[in-house]
Amino acid sequence: MLNVLEIVLPVFLVIGLGYAIRRQGLVDGKFFAQVNQLVYYVCLPLLLIYKIATADFTTSFNFSLVIATSAGVACCFCIAYLYGKWRGFPPLIHGSFCQGSFRGNLAYIGLAIIFNAYGDIGLTRAGILLGFLVPVLNFFAIFALLLPQQQRTSYLEIVKQIVVNPLILASLFGILWSFFQLPMPTILDRSLNIATGMTLPLALLSIGGSFSLAKLQGDIWKAALATAMKLLLLPLVTGAFMLLLNISGLDFAIGLLMAGAPTAVSTYIMACHMGGDGELAATIVVMATGLSAVSYTLILLCLKMSGI
Repeated sequence: MLNVLEIVLPVFLVIGLGYAIRRQGLVDGKFFAQVNQLVYYVCLPLLLIYKIATADFTTSFNFSLVIATSAGVACCFCIAYLYGKWRGFPPLIHGSFCQGSFRGNLAYIGLAIIFNAYGDIGLTRAGILLGFLVPVLNFFAIFALLLPQQQRTSYLEIVKQIVVNPLILASLFGILWSFFQLPMPTILDRSLNIATGMTLPLALLSIGGSFSLAKLQGDIWKAALATAMKLLLLPLVTGAFMLLLNISGLDFAIGLLMAGAPTAVSTYIMACHMGGDGELAATIVVMATGLSAVSYTLILLCLKMSGI
């Protein structure tokens, strides 16, 4: 239990530090918005390029893991969408509910938890998996918001969101570098080692600085159900797919921890941009982020008891 707390608590204490900094007025919301942009467009891409490019692709890539985690996302999307349709949710609520039930904060919280638990080797494998999962999540997120509104899905929009996503581009660049076993010049290696050290701390601080209980304004019960699907159902379904594909050890742990990541902040941004219920989306993000400290503790306890 102590070992698990040593993995989970540091991550959420840094998130809490970001929240405290914002509450004390040391910086304002604009600062954290700028930090979030810096992390998303510069820091995380550099981290992914560095960790993946310097890894041995043949030993770090697991195609079965990509299939299992993608199948878990697709399954939860279908369950959430069909449930919302069965209950007759209004289109705007239906889309936000569906998206919030499967789209996780893999890059900020997922990577931080895995790095704390399994170090550089875990971070590298998770980064490669991230490069394949982000397009899958974006694809289903767009469908989740558009299908309830009975709009025709723009395939061009889906392709555009995938092509211009900096995390996908960075992961692809790192994968190609690793696959072709290109050398990493010493100067570049040391520069990236210094620059990428700021990534995860800044990411966690920006989450804390953006966290606000005032955002708990949407339908609490629907938000609670979407949160339960994201934090409990998705890891269980993903775990089942991984067992079916005989995935074990570190890859199993990475798949489970990535599946257990709380709902991504981008679900709120996309909901507002594409006509979803912004209040419900924000409520799901806040609720899932707060409760993920408990769910991650349970997942890690199960992994440790299994000897992973």
